[in-house]
Amino acid sequence: MILGVYWYYKFPDGLYHFDFFRFLKGFGGHANNPALLQASVYVPDAERFLSRIRELKSEYKRTYLKVKADGNYLFIETGDYTLFDYHFQLASEIEELLKDENAALTEYKASPDKETVYNFDADYEGMYGERKHDFIQSVGSDFKKYDAENFSMRIDCHLSLNVKTTFLHDLTEVCREENIAVFYYFDFETGDFINLMLFFTNGRQTKEQIQMVDLISFGDKFQNTAKKYTVQFGHKNGLESYPANGPHIQLMADEEFIIRKTLS
Repeated sequence: MILGVYWYYKFPDGLYHFDFFRFLKGFGGHANNPALLQASVYVPDAERFLSRIRELKSEYKRTYLKVKADGNYLFIETGDYTLFDYHFQLASEIEELLKDENAALTEYKASPDKETVYNFDADYEGMYGERKHDFIQSVGSDFKKYDAENFSMRIDCHLSLNVKTTFLHDLTEVCREENIAVFYYFDFETGDFINLMLFFTNGRQTKEQIQMVDLISFGDKFQNTAKKYTVQFGHKNGLESYPANGPHIQLMADEEFIIRKTLS
């Protein structure tokens, strides 16, 4: 699975700018539609452009690209429920090709019986876990820098206060083994135990570095570590002991896209 910084509800203004592509936000809820990047263009030499875009897409295997062509009129689309930097980089490179081909924006809409559809599929292997451990929650976040959100794993647990430090140290080593670059937590200490709310994720996901995380492997190692320290899942003593102190950082990348210091 790919964890980390993404966009869904809002466009990253100030980080990316497009002349041809438009951003269609996701709506979530019952609509449950992906966020999309779309462009309707006229290209003088469509055949040459399609050849170039096919070559470019071979460098971006982790997302789909759809092109509908009616002569020189093209409709281009990519999207997902988590638009990473990776998706915006693909659109940026397509924009450079369009400019080089002297393309022009258009509102032309081809009829289905006239258009040819080119589907450049994604390699989704490993991106979406078929199952995961029940104690792992997949969670989003509120908006951070450039209206970014973050896709993370959250685990709630409690344990004896006297083993907290070594438990967190061992979990940090598990993160390093499992390609996880961000690990932070919130806590509540009382008496001889501590409630923990743990977050595991990654930073920005780019063409140069996509970090794949095996949820099952990570979960297995977490479970083994939890047994070692007699960790119990869930929080103890209800809302009065809710772990709101933090965030406390163990590992971090692209911090301004992930947490706000004002929370502590």
